[in-house]
Amino acid sequence: MPDKHDEPVEQHQSVPDDLADLAATVADEAETFVDTLTEVAAGANPDAAIPLLLLAVSDVLGVGARLGAVVDVVPLERFEPDVGPDEDLDPLRAGLANLFEGLDSYLEVADPVLGGDTVQSSLSGDLVLVAGALAQGLRHYSAGQLTESLWWWQYSYLANWGERASSALRVLQTVLAHLRLDVDDDVAAEAEFHALHGSD
Repeated sequence: MPDKHDEPVEQHQSVPDDLADLAATVADEAETFVDTLTEVAAGANPDAAIPLLLLAVSDVLGVGARLGAVVDVVPLERFEPDVGPDEDLDPLRAGLANLFEGLDSYLEVADPVLGGDTVQSSLSGDLVLVAGALAQGLRHYSAGQLTESLWWWQYSYLANWGERASSALRVLQTVLAHLRLDVDDDVAAEAEFHALHGSD
């Protein structure tokens, strides 16, 4: 992956400044997301795992919204250039599944626009799918294929990773809410008493 402050080593196609800036922004957020996910899956700072992931997913969805808002990016080549084999994401998936043991699976509405059928999804699967799509775009960006990287990020955002990230964000927020708000009634009553009457 490219260093988040590096420019592509070779630019095969001239792109407008606004799209070049967008590609740099997405690359920066994509690398930050993948790095955060990797650290969390490795067990670094487990007590902060949910808040860290909530922030990472929120940030990457912000640039995803920008990708969805711009006009379609169309690469010159009909076929996607080869940037080498896909990364092995199985260790990442296993680490996240272990982290989310007991709460990894969840139910959601498959398509809230076209129907109300529910399907089962997994938080670890969602996050790894997002990471894989972002990493693929990063490989194009690192190779100087700015238009291709933007096309891939935009297409995959609309096709899958935007939806998966949105679902993961809701689950993470729900989990965090339960962790913060689901307290013993006696503890809640005591906290309410102190809030109403001060610390005296």
